[in-house]
Amino acid sequence: MAITVSTMFITVDDPEKALGFYRDALGLEVRQDVENGGFRWVTLGAPGQDVDIVLSQAHGGRSSTEADALLALVTQGSLQAAIFRSDDLEATFDALVESGAEVLEEPTDQFWGVRDCAFRDPSGNLVRIAQA
Repeated sequence: MAITVSTMFITVDDPEKALGFYRDALGLEVRQDVENGGFRWVTLGAPGQDVDIVLSQAHGGRSSTEADALLALVTQGSLQAAIFRSDDLEATFDALVESGAEVLEEPTDQFWGVRDCAFRDPSGNLVRIAQA
């Protein structure tokens, strides 16, 4: 039996601002952009990779209580959205800095054996990028 990752979700408060980070700065491609009931779900992915990343709004499809609690965790920076890999960490770091993303950690050799950096996306999610 083989199992692979198909889809992951990242909660955002503003899909358009999130696209500035994930599409424009990180270089992910938009695969689908759906609106329903005043909410938006944007599916992105890395070129040549089959994993879909869905940027979704907290209040789309959840109760107000659940959505408010989730959004509070996101906006205060309590959730890690994803760890990406880059074949050129320095260039990726520079592109994210140039985009205005909030830097949490510059490229660093970590004690667990990787070189990576960390940012907050426009919604507050923690995003790490590791050297491939």
